[in-house]
Formats: sequence, structure tokens, C-alpha cells
Amino acid sequence: MTDRVVPEPQRRRRRPTKQGVVLTAELIVDTALRLIGQHGADALTVRRLGAALGADPSAVYRYFHSTDDLLLAVADELIGRAQHAWQPTGDWRADLRAIGLRIHAAYQAHPQAALLAAHRTTGRTHEAAAVEAILGVLRTAGFPDLEAVRVYHAFVDQSLGFAALDAAALALPAPAAAADRQVWQASYARLDAATHPHIAATADLLTTDMRRSGYPYALDLLLDAAAARLRAVSGKRED
Repeated sequence: MTDRVVPEPQRRRRRPTKQGVVLTAELIVDTALRLIGQHGADALTVRRLGAALGADPSAVYRYFHSTDDLLLAVADELIGRAQHAWQPTGDWRADLRAIGLRIHAAYQAHPQAALLAAHRTTGRTHEAAAVEAILGVLRTAGFPDLEAVRVYHAFVDQSLGFAALDAAALALPAPAAAADRQVWQASYARLDAATHPHIAATADLLTTDMRRSGYPYALDLLLDAAAARLRAVSGKRED
């Protein structure tokens, strides 16, 4: 794409597309999310978008500089969906847990897009709001700035890392996903206790637990560690 993006008041189409809709950046992002969900990463092309929108592909140039610019908008939209209707309660741990689970759920709802977007930094409206909200929760709870930034970093990387990992599993073709789920029962549960005593002792638990995401438990571990850090820094200030 070339650098043809123009301000919003100047770029709105006066006539509907062949699909009977008026183009907006929001509509293009929603359509991109749908195409990626249906066809994977390769769907994010101007030609496919134009066909899905019923518009000339060049019309997308008026809203986004490039396909990467559009991808960043998609990433920011996922972050925005994770924040929708969230309100802080004043309980920093409960608030962070809610944010983390919302991020994870938003990406799991769009696993193909998550694979493309979870590792990107958008610098856009929704991402900036999320960074502000998380740091606000931590600083209000009493974390010193350096601690707040470090906990923020660990918290966000953990959330997005699990989102991408679990999205990759959801994006697998059905036969591959089914085969992966069976490995714990078909292989690990049958290992000899003489050679693999610890696996054998926990095989039933492994078979059950490894079928679900480890994120909620990992999130609680991180929050436990953050709470311990807060107690430690609070104690130092009192001394």
C-alpha cells in the first residue's frame, strides 16, 4: 500500500459499497477479523478485504497505510474488546485477575488473529488505555513505580504469552488437536513406573489437567508473587 491515508472527515464514502454498507475503519477491522478467523493469516490482503467489503481494494488505502498498519489496528481491537465494560473495584488483585482473564478470553475468541497480533505493540488507543489501567491499579495499590512497571511487564507478557500459546492450540486442524489431546492418555499414562515413577504417579492428574489452559493457575501464581513483593516493599517503607 502507498501512503494515501486521509483524515476521517474527508474519507467517508458518500455511496454504499456493493454490500450496502458505508466504509469505516471499524468496519474494515471487523471484516479483517472475520476473514482471518475463516481463512487464517493469508486472508489479510487488500484484494480479499475489497471482495468481502464489496468495494474496490484501493479504498482500503484511505484508512490504512499498509497491511501491517491494518494488523496493528486488529491487534488494538482485540485489546479493546478485552477491556469492554471493565471497571476497577479497588481490590488490586481481583482487578488484575479480571483484566488478565479478559485478555485471554478475547484472544481465544479469535485464535487465528491472536497468532498474528499477540506479540505486537500497537501504541494505539485501546492499548494505551490498557497500559494506563494496569499501571493505575498497581500504583494505587501502593507498588513503587519501578515495582509497578516490573509487575506490569510480567503480567502482560504472561497474559499475551498464554493467549498466543492457547490460540495456537485452538487454531490447529481438528485431527491434529484431537491427536495432541490423546497423547497424555495414549502415551504418558502408559509409561512404566520403573522408568518414569513421577509421571506414573501423577498420570491421572496429568491426563485431566493438561487438557485445559494453565493460564488461570499461572496468573494466580504471579499475583501471589506480586502480593509478596508489595508486602516486602511496604515493610521497607515502614522501617
